[in-house]
Amino acid sequence: MRIPKWMFVAAPVGFVVFIAVGGEVVKLLWNSLAPELFGLRPVTFWQALGLLTICRILFGGFGLGGGGSHRSGSGRGMGERWVQMTPEERERMRQSWRGRFGFCPSGPSGPSSNDSNEDVK
Repeated sequence: MRIPKWMFVAAPVGFVVFIAVGGEVVKLLWNSLAPELFGLRPVTFWQALGLLTICRILFGGFGLGGGGSHRSGSGRGMGERWVQMTPEERERMRQSWRGRFGFCPSGPSGPSSNDSNEDVK
């Protein structure tokens, strides 16, 4: 597929407009909220653009979608993987959760025999 020539002009212009609008929105929000709520100084456009960049680096994305999946494995969600596990694999996963987090979600048949609360007084 061929890219139209006008896209070579429109894409950079759109990118610059997006950056300008994003920086201005961050500046307006910061200057209307942060000084009154937290006693902070107002920021300039360039400082707001820096804040936007830092947030992008730390938290990722601008909410536009199109990014890669953050799921582990081959793009399958945990629910799909759980359904395809054998009962032995599920029990190993429960044991892992119990060791790491101190809890274990109940399976479809209810709590397992290892979930007794005998030591709780």
